[in-house]
Amino acid sequence: MGQNRDSFFASRLVISTLLLAFLAACGGQNTEAVYPGKRQGSKPGYEEQESIFGQDGLVLFGGSDKETQLESGSGIAVNTFLWRASLDTVSFMPLASADPFGGVIITDWYQPSDSPGERFKVNVFILTRQLRADGLRASVFKQNLQNGVWTDAAVEKQTAVDLENAILTRARQLRIASIQ
Repeated sequence: MGQNRDSFFASRLVISTLLLAFLAACGGQNTEAVYPGKRQGSKPGYEEQESIFGQDGLVLFGGSDKETQLESGSGIAVNTFLWRASLDTVSFMPLASADPFGGVIITDWYQPSDSPGERFKVNVFILTRQLRADGLRASVFKQNLQNGVWTDAAVEKQTAVDLENAILTRARQLRIASIQ
């Protein structure tokens, strides 16, 4: 038992010594950096270059254009009017999730008091920073209670279209109110 313990410590000592020798060999390198003076062509290597994001750079929270700031808002990544109008329109339903940077609103199941055997859920996706009719998608889901179990039911496509139109109408109202 004593011999195994001695050989274990000896092997650890050899490995540690080799590791230290390897690290010491790395330390003797010349680390002085040499920067290029010029690139090919006539531009110096470190002068200001063109950006792939344009002259103003990457604008995350609103641009320099006054109209763009008015339409998109400056605190969220989607159109402010569409976002607020979506929240206003589905405010009677409980929210499961609301992501202003991704432009996603997901409601929890809502059961109308006048029809206890059915419930609804809505997903709203805001797709753009501009106030446009094609910048919004809504999905409506319905379930019916049958024998104590909720089962999926078909929803007319017009229901989602009507919801989108209601959100767009509210967004236009909010935009007009902000201008006045």
